[in-house]
Amino acid sequence: MKQLRIGMIGYKFMGKAHSNAYRSLPMFFPKALKPEMAVLCGRNAADLQEAAARLGWSDTVTDWRELVGRDDIDLIDINAPSDAHKEIALAAAKAGKHIFCEKPLALTLADSREMLEAAEEAGVMHMVGFNYRFSPAVRLAKRLVESGRLGQIYHFRAWFLQDWILDPEFPLVWRLQKEIAGSGSHGDLGAHLIDLAHFLVGDIQEVIGMSETFIKERPLAAEMTGLSAKASAGAPRGPVTVDDATLFLARFANGAIGSFEATRFAAGHRSTNSFEINGSLGSVKFDFERMNELEVYLTSDKEDVQGFRRVLATDPAHDYAEAWWPPGHTIGFEHTFIHEFLELASAAAEGRQPVPNFHDGVKCQAVLEAVERSVQERRWVELSEM
Repeated sequence: MKQLRIGMIGYKFMGKAHSNAYRSLPMFFPKALKPEMAVLCGRNAADLQEAAARLGWSDTVTDWRELVGRDDIDLIDINAPSDAHKEIALAAAKAGKHIFCEKPLALTLADSREMLEAAEEAGVMHMVGFNYRFSPAVRLAKRLVESGRLGQIYHFRAWFLQDWILDPEFPLVWRLQKEIAGSGSHGDLGAHLIDLAHFLVGDIQEVIGMSETFIKERPLAAEMTGLSAKASAGAPRGPVTVDDATLFLARFANGAIGSFEATRFAAGHRSTNSFEINGSLGSVKFDFERMNELEVYLTSDKEDVQGFRRVLATDPAHDYAEAWWPPGHTIGFEHTFIHEFLELASAAAEGRQPVPNFHDGVKCQAVLEAVERSVQERRWVELSEM
């Protein structure tokens, strides 16, 4: 491909992150295929016009079907709520459009498999939005595992802790409604942990889980923007139909074992997305709130200097770092999306599938549903059952 004309559906939290990435990519990665921010799509015409002007989009439409049918669009970027993913992706594939879809890929495993099949049959590119893979420090952890410097991997433990709905009077936003979101902390936060586990350690073989919804009802939202919302005084209440917290244990196909925790009820944790990997020759620890750092321990160090060392992943030796600032000058959350869309643009230019793609989305969805089945049936669930 010699051009990549983007039509994007959604313009709030993820829409802003994607727009910034599209705008920044040519500045810092000038050799990459330049994305053209062609058309922005949303339901509210007035808000849409304001967003397009602010975010840098050339044109707008209020009907995603019109967007998908346009001849001047190469790729459809889907960051609408999860319940819209499948219908839009199927239509995009049928129209021969390449697809970028935010995670989780769909509400169900069956839907995600249908999306993958449609994209594969259409011969289009497809990518799923697991942006945390694209942190330089996470890429370093990947290299240490793959090179064997950590030895045989024994443990993967991960936790994604937030507290943004700790207040029982926080409104009933769409992320707390199963028919729209699919699941709560499990699919929203746990999906990222599962993908990181697949990326860093390998396939998961079986799981056993537990979950809890602490606040059963909340006031109906009068307005929602990103992760914030307001409710009118005395607003009627509606049921919370997703999990507030989900924890599970896992056994990997390579013999490693894992533990996962995703919650929105961890007071004091704004967005603690962390993992630790323990191997026979060393360990690594990562916390996205300190995303430029990887803590590394190697048993080969002499005894008098053994211990975790802080590696600042900002030198040119680390993935993507050379495009940014001098060593020690750190990057942030928004840069993971720029790196993600660098992969998308590179795949388009090279005529290959980007990674992670819908195959990875389906694999993640299978684990999500296996955990849900385990919670319901109170037993270990093999991924082969899914």
